[in-house]
Amino acid sequence: MDEETAMESKQKAALDEFINDLDILNALADKHRQQIIILLGARLKQGMTVGDLTTQLDISQPAVSHHLKILRAVHMVDSIRNGLENKYFLTLDDTLERLERIIKLIRESNAQVNN
Repeated sequence: MDEETAMESKQKAALDEFINDLDILNALADKHRQQIIILLGARLKQGMTVGDLTTQLDISQPAVSHHLKILRAVHMVDSIRNGLENKYFLTLDDTLERLERIIKLIRESNAQVNN
């Protein structure tokens, strides 16, 4: 395989990875979801309820619930029932691995362009 074909192959692989992970990238694109991830990251062991998050953010309780639903759908957060409330926690391992694959493919593609 010549260099140009190899570069095109790496670029296609990076593009395919972006397409495969579009749900995660879209979830990360919203500033409120970013804030939720940061807040949950600061309380990894304790978790946070919707009420906890609502008091920290400048958005309504239904909006917090909506954002949590999106983050749960892409497996960035999960919850545990605690009495009448759910405690939300970060579950980023799979997400980080998927983002690392994108970064690796971009670096490989970039390395081929610069050689």
